[in-house]
Amino acid sequence: MTDAAPTRPPGRNAFFFVLVTVFIDHLAFGLIIPVLPTLIQELAHVPPSDATLWLGGLAATYAVMTFLFGPLVGALSDRFGRRPVLLVSMATLGLDFLIMGLAPTIWLLFLGRALAGISGATFSTANAYIADTTTPAERGRAFGFIGASFGLGFIF
Repeated sequence: MTDAAPTRPPGRNAFFFVLVTVFIDHLAFGLIIPVLPTLIQELAHVPPSDATLWLGGLAATYAVMTFLFGPLVGALSDRFGRRPVLLVSMATLGLDFLIMGLAPTIWLLFLGRALAGISGATFSTANAYIADTTTPAERGRAFGFIGASFGLGFIF
């Protein structure tokens, strides 16, 4: 006898939650890109040519943190479940945008991007959810929906 409670297969609501999560994550990312150069110029007091260097630093900060913390976030999603990790990731993304929107210094922008990178496993966690909950016959279609949510979020 096991201690685990019986689980029911996730339904449409869970799948819809994952699609909306991926959409919102990439919508937020797509919205911040056009604003960052001007924000950097104002906070770092630099001309546009130098703002691109700062922008590269912000992008690198996000990428490095995602690279370093991705395995940890993956292990956490294996241990605690996909949904809690997705919820924490979205809350941290909200904190990132709050910090970026209110940041009085360029260094707080870096802090926000670092936080977003640490929790930036939304896409990989969503893909893990799909792999966990679909049959091989359904998987291609489900991954297609995830890709569409990614693309639509980034476009809008």
